[in-house]
Amino acid sequence: MPQPTRPIFAISGPTASGKTALSVELALRTGGEVINFDSVQIYKGIEIATAKPTEEEKKGVPHHLIGYVDPNVNYTAADWARDAAVKIAEIEARSRIPILVGGTGFYLRTLRQPLFESPPTDHALRERLRSIHRRRGAEHLHRMLKRVDSALASALPENDYARVMRGLEVYFQTGNRLSEKQPHRLDPPEFASRIQLFVLNPPRDELYRRINLRTEQHFASGLIDEVTRLRSAGLRDDTNALGSHAYRRVCEYLRGERSLDSAIEQSKQDVRNYAKRQLTWFRKEPDATWLQGFGADEEVQSALFETAKDLLGLELRLT
Repeated sequence: MPQPTRPIFAISGPTASGKTALSVELALRTGGEVINFDSVQIYKGIEIATAKPTEEEKKGVPHHLIGYVDPNVNYTAADWARDAAVKIAEIEARSRIPILVGGTGFYLRTLRQPLFESPPTDHALRERLRSIHRRRGAEHLHRMLKRVDSALASALPENDYARVMRGLEVYFQTGNRLSEKQPHRLDPPEFASRIQLFVLNPPRDELYRRINLRTEQHFASGLIDEVTRLRSAGLRDDTNALGSHAYRRVCEYLRGERSLDSAIEQSKQDVRNYAKRQLTWFRKEPDATWLQGFGADEEVQSALFETAKDLLGLELRLT
C-alpha cells in the first residue's frame, strides 16, 4: 500500500491564543480530525483549568488523546508520541486529515524527533524519589541531579520536578547520564516530514488580559472544589496532573501555604510566564509558520485556509 503524501497540520501557540477555534474551523474545511498535544488535557478528571474543548466548541469534529490518562500515571512525551503515531495512522486510513493541536512543544518535537529507547519505569524508585520531593522539595532533587548529571541539571530549572526526576531515574536505573543519551535519538517516523507547523502569535497585552480573565473564571467555576475532590480521592499533590499552574497553587492554598488571593494572582503570573516560554520554544522551530493574531481572528483563519488549500490541492469548504 502506498504511503500517504498529504500534509499533517500542527497548530500551536501560547495558552489562551485560540488554538481550539482555529483547529476546529480547519478540520471542518478539510475533513480533519484533531489530535491533542497539551500535556494537561490528557488527564481524566483534571477539567476546569485545562481549557479542554467543550462539545459545543468541537462542532462535531472528532478529537483524540483528551482525558484518557489516569492522573496518577506519570505519562511521558514518549508515551504521547507513541499514541499520537497510532492516531495519525488511524485517521489517514479513513482518508481524513490529522490536525495536531496543543501547546506542549516538547510533545510535538518528540513526535517528529523520537527520543532514545529509555528503560521502563521502576515504580519503586519513582516512589522513593517522590518521597524525597515531598520531604525535602524540588531543589533537593535538583541538587541530587547536579551530582550525577551536571550537564542536564544546568539545563533544567530547579522547579522542573518531572524532568529532574526523569534524569535521576535514568541514571539510577542504567548508570548512564541522560544528557549523554539524549543526542542519540531514533529515526523519525515517515510522517514527520509531512507535518506543517503553524504558531499563533497574538498581541501580548491582549493575550495577558485574556489569561488573567480566564484564570479568574477558573477559580470562580469551582477549581478549588475540583482539586479538593481529586485529593480526597487519593491524588497526590506531587503528581504531574496537580503540578500544573493553577492546580499547584490551589494545592498550596489547601495546605495553608498561601492565601486564596495569592493563589489566584500567582496562577495568573505562572500562566503568563508559561505563555512566554511557549513562544520562546516555538521560535526555535525553524520550519514554523507564524500567524499574527488569535485563532478566531478572520485574517488569521483566512491565511491558514489559503495555505491549507495550496498544500492539499483542493477547494476548502466555506461553511
